[in-house]
Amino acid sequence: MIRVVLPANLRALARIEGETTLDIGPDASVRAVLDALETAYPMLRGTIRDQHTFQRRAYVRYFACERDLSHESPDAPLPAEVANGSMPLLVVGALAGG
Repeated sequence: MIRVVLPANLRALARIEGETTLDIGPDASVRAVLDALETAYPMLRGTIRDQHTFQRRAYVRYFACERDLSHESPDAPLPAEVANGSMPLLVVGALAGG
């Protein structure tokens, strides 16, 4: 089980309280997590990544084990702690302002 924590606006859109869990095989990657997340919560399609190119939205970041995974290949394996469910994958909306 992969644990995923979404920002408040996406949790509200998907009607999720707290974190969500997804059953993903041993080859867990960011792409596999996002595919499963969009299958389980179709209303999230297009909010985290573009629906056509599947590229990460500009103001969305992925973190795991205190590492920014946003610029790594979406097919790279997730850290073992995330794959075994002891640590969550965080989807974070960037903050901007002045």
